Amino acid sequence: MSAVIEKFIKYVKFDTESDTETGLTPSTPGQMILAQELTRELEEMGLENVSLDENGYIMAVLPSNIERKVPTVGFVSHMDTSPDFSGKHVKPQFWEDYDGGDIVLNKDQDIIMKVADFPELKKYKGQTIITTDGTTLLGADDKAGVAEIMTAVEYLIEHPEIKHGPVHIGFTPDEEIGKGADFFNVKKFGADFAYTIDGGEVGELEYENFNAAFAKISFKGRNVHPGMAKDKMINSMFIANEFLTRLPKDEVPEKTEGYQGFYHLIAMSGSVENSELQYIVRDFDMKNYEMRKQFLQNLCDKFCQKYGEGNVSLEITDQYFNMREKIEPVKYIVDIAEEAMKQVGVEPMIIPIRGGTDGSRLSYMGLPCPNIFAGGHNFHGRFEYVPVESMEKSVEVILKIVELIAKR
Repeated sequence: MSAVIEKFIKYVKFDTESDTETGLTPSTPGQMILAQELTRELEEMGLENVSLDENGYIMAVLPSNIERKVPTVGFVSHMDTSPDFSGKHVKPQFWEDYDGGDIVLNKDQDIIMKVADFPELKKYKGQTIITTDGTTLLGADDKAGVAEIMTAVEYLIEHPEIKHGPVHIGFTPDEEIGKGADFFNVKKFGADFAYTIDGGEVGELEYENFNAAFAKISFKGRNVHPGMAKDKMINSMFIANEFLTRLPKDEVPEKTEGYQGFYHLIAMSGSVENSELQYIVRDFDMKNYEMRKQFLQNLCDKFCQKYGEGNVSLEITDQYFNMREKIEPVKYIVDIAEEAMKQVGVEPMIIPIRGGTDGSRLSYMGLPCPNIFAGGHNFHGRFEYVPVESMEKSVEVILKIVELIAKR
């Protein structure tokens, strides 16, 4: 088993599912447990300035081994896994020399990953695929990235003949709940630019992402005894249902792609007296993004006119913005990554991220930070998988980036 796979299998055994409700950083104790293990490993490797702060942020430095001054490059990944699906008791399975057909993840529970549902599986015929047993997510988002960075740094230490400038490492908590950069100390990190290793399939290279907001719409009703309810009861759940039907039915994740934005209903709860809808709002174009937020506000205003002032209210919060604005002035860092991929035999796919990474917020905090593939597919669910060969290529790309920067 290659070094990157050994590390990956080790890391996915840590339960690091983040949690939006705790209000803590890190939001769950398992993240700190993994952070302590990674800190120990970095210290054993011999990196300098290894630190783990009270919020679960890890930073470390691999010093330059060349005389002249070259830019300081950083690599960043997150340790948490999505709260959308269980990341506890992960049981990885290896499918060597994959035959290109359906994969029975769990015979007892009849959980099958079908090529008809996930046709990109065919790309990996003949390779080795790591999956779950169908009862948890895998954690390739983003423990694949963590393992790839750790493996690349270890390789550089073991092969001093590879010339490189200073390489700075950062691991963050709570990216999956939009808080991965909340306490990231860019000045302390000290890199001129960085790359998040947090993308999907092999070859992905991204420097555009959604503008993103979280919206909570609250509805008030009035409850009376149902036998005496005529002309008195106001059922807040009916108002909420009416509201959600007024949003564009085709502007949802399952019907959009590329640069198309959406409204995504992520949670709903209700009783006669009080109901709530939670949405995430996404768009690449800032003008369209602002229009989407205004559409929700206008709709709430109309419902207040119909059902009474204060009976429908909106709370909306910006989460992150499109990093393209901050990357384009230093576009050469994307060019370096693209060239690195080509030199190790990977066809670059420069595409927009239909989501966000720590890199989007870090770019606005003064650390330009495009995103590079970690190799996984079907994140946040039971059908998540990662090809071994993709992870190994990610390590090669990291190493090649370091080499190219040293030659600048």
